[in-house]
Amino acid sequence: MASLVSEFGAMHAWAIATAAVVSAGCALVGTLLVVRRMSLVGDAISHAVLPGIVVAVLAGGRPGGVLVLVGAVAAGLLTVWLTQLLSTQGGLAEDAGTGVVFTTLFALGVVIVTAAASRIDLDPTCVLYGVLELVPFDTVEIVSVNVPRAMLTATVVFLLLASAAWLTWKTQVLTAFDPDAARAVGVPVGFVTTGLMAATALATVASFEAVGAILVVAMLVVPASAAELLVHRLHHMAFVAIALAVAGAVIGYMAAWYFNTSAAGMMAVVLGFEYLVAAVLAPDDGILSRLARRMWLAWRVLCEDRLAAIWRAEEAAAIQPAHATASVVSATPNMTQVPPSRFSQRLALTWLAFSGRVAAVDGGWKLSAQGREEAGVIVRSHRLWEAWLGRHADIPLDHLHPPAEWVEHHLGAAVRNRIEAEVGQQGSDPHGRTIPPESEGKGEGEE
Repeated sequence: MASLVSEFGAMHAWAIATAAVVSAGCALVGTLLVVRRMSLVGDAISHAVLPGIVVAVLAGGRPGGVLVLVGAVAAGLLTVWLTQLLSTQGGLAEDAGTGVVFTTLFALGVVIVTAAASRIDLDPTCVLYGVLELVPFDTVEIVSVNVPRAMLTATVVFLLLASAAWLTWKTQVLTAFDPDAARAVGVPVGFVTTGLMAATALATVASFEAVGAILVVAMLVVPASAAELLVHRLHHMAFVAIALAVAGAVIGYMAAWYFNTSAAGMMAVVLGFEYLVAAVLAPDDGILSRLARRMWLAWRVLCEDRLAAIWRAEEAAAIQPAHATASVVSATPNMTQVPPSRFSQRLALTWLAFSGRVAAVDGGWKLSAQGREEAGVIVRSHRLWEAWLGRHADIPLDHLHPPAEWVEHHLGAAVRNRIEAEVGQQGSDPHGRTIPPESEGKGEGEE
């Protein structure tokens, strides 16, 4: 009984290891496909290799053998050539040509598999979805250890792909991000692209027994797409994509065993969940981080608007008769009544008071030295932008305030000084209001 349990565990271990190696190879190739925006080409090749595999099997090859690898690569390169031919000679857009070629070749492969089912050991269902659960039963003996043939093929292919990526990495980076510069320095961009297509075909055929022609697309695209959200260096992206792919393979297989369902299908589902988590939690491009940045910007704008409003009211109190500003300024000098008409405004004023930028006095608000400095920066940005618009834009005088009210929160000291020099060092805005001088301090939103 113990030996049976041990054998059962070993079978699962081999299946998981095979899935992990297959996923790693696809993720490595998929990284380059995703950054070059060629994911659809990877999808096309993963389907279009089917007729090459079937023809190779009919010619005497066996799944995972050298002849089948050659047939798959040939079919993948044929896909690329036919796509380019339709694009250059047939007048089709590249994505349309890709769709025409890969669907036609894939359908041709399915037809051949079905027609020759009695003569070859290929089942159409296995071709589409893989047979990862049965991989441990087809083994070869290596150093007295029975190793699944699919595991051996996947390992050799992964090592070839990793070696090729290591040897050509700088070329791959230059070709991916600036193909024109690559051509200018003599890099054969077309040859590099062809090599990437051949690598995609190799990764696809190595994955064939494990996940089939349909779900291999998830292995090629999803881990790399998730990694692209998480990191911003290509080599980091490759490592993260491989880690996500391996984790998806292991968790997916175990979940499939627990729920008694398709291992390849569950692995693709887990990869989809990984992408969803990355899309939500990515530090720079994730949904939560973008939401946090928007909320922080809205909060900063609200606080700066409160500071600027108090600054303007204090300015008005200083230059107008007391009776003219009685509705907004209290009897104490430099105090401003800012009605807390909305909860957000009251919250902003509470925060400004807590941070020492305003003080509440007799029902009004007074700027501290720090608050007056920051408010002066905002008002200066606003009035300088109004002065620039008044000189260079055909905008009526009474329409200058709205655009300046938003831009005032995004101008740094260098831009303000440049605008001031451009408008001729004038001391007032188009409304005749004084433009505050540049403070040595920085506004709340400046770096």
